[in-house]
Amino acid sequence: MSAPHAPLDAATLGPDPIVAFRRWFDEAGDAGVRMPEAMALATATPAGKPSLRWVLLRGLEEPGHFIFFTNGESRKGREIAANREAALAFYWDPLDRQVRIEGPVVALDDEESDAYWATRARASQVSAAVSRQSQPAADRAAMDRAFTEYDARFPSGVPVPRPPHWGGFGLVAHAIEFWQGQPARFHDRLRYERAHPGAPWTVTRLWP
Repeated sequence: MSAPHAPLDAATLGPDPIVAFRRWFDEAGDAGVRMPEAMALATATPAGKPSLRWVLLRGLEEPGHFIFFTNGESRKGREIAANREAALAFYWDPLDRQVRIEGPVVALDDEESDAYWATRARASQVSAAVSRQSQPAADRAAMDRAFTEYDARFPSGVPVPRPPHWGGFGLVAHAIEFWQGQPARFHDRLRYERAHPGAPWTVTRLWP
């Protein structure tokens, strides 16, 4: 049986789950979690067929936009375009904690995407620009050849342009659930919900 953690309640987390998330995120980093920013992103088709993958949290903006960047022509990009509702999940094992987030996804403007693109390593820029993400590839050699040929188009010192289909997205949190592991799998779960950004949050304790 695992050792008990401090009880989790609304008084502990506070009234604003965004503030609570930032605190848990920092505590995950302090606890030695290798990539606390890694998050599972679930999307679905309009018919409800889901898909899931890991992406990286690249920012948290008011009023609760969880920011990530991707190829808009990838499977997740196409599903987001067709069905804006999505979900995120974080898991920080050393702290025995999970956070689940649900809400619609919105596209960032070009200026924000350009600003982030400029911070990426050149090789990552080339990779993102040349990739036909989620599409079939003939073989690895064809992929490597495409990378080399595209890279050669931009000599050292010449910026690699951001493709118009690659950019940032923000999941606008309408629900955030905090999960704290406890002995006997009798865990603590608190779910915050709001009708829209700017609306007050309500919090409910859930059975494990």
